[in-house]
Amino acid sequence: MTYPSDRLYREVGYLAYHLHWSLDDLLDLEHPERLRFVDEVARINTRREQGV
Repeated sequence: MTYPSDRLYREVGYLAYHLHWSLDDLLDLEHPERLRFVDEVARINTRREQGV
């Protein structure tokens, strides 16, 4: 099974924007680990938007 490239670009772009990590570092992450970081960044952004 291959991972859809458009989804990979969204995940990597999102994390690169928020975490300022290199492309190589982001691509070295295993898929579940990368998704965990996406979820954590999204959670932080949601809390910040809500003023929590």
